[in-house]
Amino acid sequence: MNLNFLSKYRNFGLLFLRLGIGAMFILHGGPKMFGGPAKWKMIGSAMKYVGIDTFPVFWGFMASFSELFGGILLLLGLFFRPACTLLVCTMIVAATMHISRGDGFVRASHAIEAGILFFSLIFIGPGKYSVDEKGNH
Repeated sequence: MNLNFLSKYRNFGLLFLRLGIGAMFILHGGPKMFGGPAKWKMIGSAMKYVGIDTFPVFWGFMASFSELFGGILLLLGLFFRPACTLLVCTMIVAATMHISRGDGFVRASHAIEAGILFFSLIFIGPGKYSVDEKGNH
């Protein structure tokens, strides 16, 4: 079965992807964002795995911010490519942390998969049903 007829619904597929992944990252990043400085410091300490061991509270805030607000922007299709770029960076650090700690690829898989997804979306764009696209008309 070829299912090529579904190609005409590509923008609905992108909308569904944005809504689903955006919602999941809102739920994933919200508790981190509202966890405050102690939580941010813990999250930001992951930067040591990429050679940065200063300002862990700042980096933790930025990771939490990118997950929560990146999820919101993804959902809306607003500032889509910059949001995906921030999320790729966050996922690179998360994957590097898991692998460096010896957690293996099973524990790092969420970050790796999400990083691949966000990197791909930078090239694909938000689709027709997005705030960014509405601004281009």
